[in-house]
Parts: sequence; C-alpha cells; structure tokens
Amino acid sequence: MREQHRVALVTGGARGIGQAVAARLARDGWCVVVADRAAAAPPDGGRAVEVDVADEAAVAALVHGIRQREGRLDGLICNAGFMVRKPLGALTLGEWNAVLGTNLTSTFLLVRAAEAMLRASHGAVVTIGSTRARQSEPDTESYSASKGGLVALTHALAISLGPDVRVNCVSPGWIHTSEERLRPEDHIQHPAGRVGRVEDVAALVAWLLGPEACFATGADFVIDGGMTRKMQYVD
Repeated sequence: MREQHRVALVTGGARGIGQAVAARLARDGWCVVVADRAAAAPPDGGRAVEVDVADEAAVAALVHGIRQREGRLDGLICNAGFMVRKPLGALTLGEWNAVLGTNLTSTFLLVRAAEAMLRASHGAVVTIGSTRARQSEPDTESYSASKGGLVALTHALAISLGPDVRVNCVSPGWIHTSEERLRPEDHIQHPAGRVGRVEDVAALVAWLLGPEACFATGADFVIDGGMTRKMQYVD
C-alpha cells in the first residue's frame, strides 16, 4: 500500500541508516523531509534541510517549516546521533552534553514541537536506539547513556501521547554503514549469519510507521542478528 499523502521527517538522514530510511519511505510513496547538520540529497518528491536538531530554536523552525510547506506530519524518525569515544577521564563535560543533546534531547525537542501535527494525523514516532543501551565496550559512556535514555524516553512518550500517537524504538546492533570490507568471521559470529544492512533497519521502521503495526507502541525492537542473545565465552 502506497502512502501517497503522508509526510515523514527523518533526522540524521544524510547518510547511513537515516539515508536508507528516507529512501525506503520515499519509495513507499511518502513525502520525506530529511534533516541533518550535513548537506543531504533530497529524496524523490521530498526535500532536505540543514539543521542542528540539538538546538531548540532550530527544531522549532524546522517543524514550523513543515507545517507551512507540507501542512502535516505523519511520521517522525529520530535517527540523529554520533559517538565520542574517549577514556572517562578524558571525556569533557562539553562532549558529554553534545552527545546527549543530539542523541537524546533532540527527540524531546522534536516530539514536543511536532505533537500537535502528530496527534492530528494519528501519526507515529520511531526513535533509533542501539544495543549499546544494554551492553557496552570501553570508553562509550556518553553514547551508551544517551541510547539508554532514548529507550526510556520512548516508552514515556508512548504513554503520554497515546492513543493518538504511537512511539516505538528500534535498537540496531552491528549495521554495516561504511565502505570497510567485512571479514567472514564478522558475519559468522552473528546467529543470523551476517552483519546487518541499513535496509534491514529501514524495513522495520517502515513497518512500524504503517497500519500493520497499529497495536505496537512503547516497545523497543532489537535488530542485531541475535547477538545480544548469544552467550560469549573466552577459551
């Protein structure tokens, strides 16, 4: 079913998972607005906006622009995020705040600004979390904290905005987003038999925005090829 008249906003849509989500929704017939700090190619039938979604005034202007130009908002995909990987003692408060601002606070700002349009359309929000909300590597405190907060914010929003608006989280594991060549052992270690692709995440997001997911809200959908369910031992 093609969503001919529905409008989606995808943050962090210039590359990687966000770019794949925007392309998938455009292919499904959505009008897609891509928001990113970097310049992005607009998806077919949509447009791209350069914006820092951690900035309150910039978010307000972004949502106002959608209200003026597209006239509605049916889907909000909060994907913007980045990592600062440093030893705890070297991580500055400014870096900590920057990661949480983009990865977590931006979702609060976006949903708050877009609430009226989302309620009017009985729309859906999808946040992009991470399996790092559940498990960590060294020197990832700010990123893990931001993704853990995003999972909690997702279910809080689902309760506050329901039944008008559904809110779910998608938590990817290892998704191949670069030109780096993968090794056979990278794939084999996954119970699913391979490293994830951006299209895997995009397909799940598209389903969560659609009518077949109408009973799903407040949930966190882990898409990691089974890695967080795999027991690991050192020989």
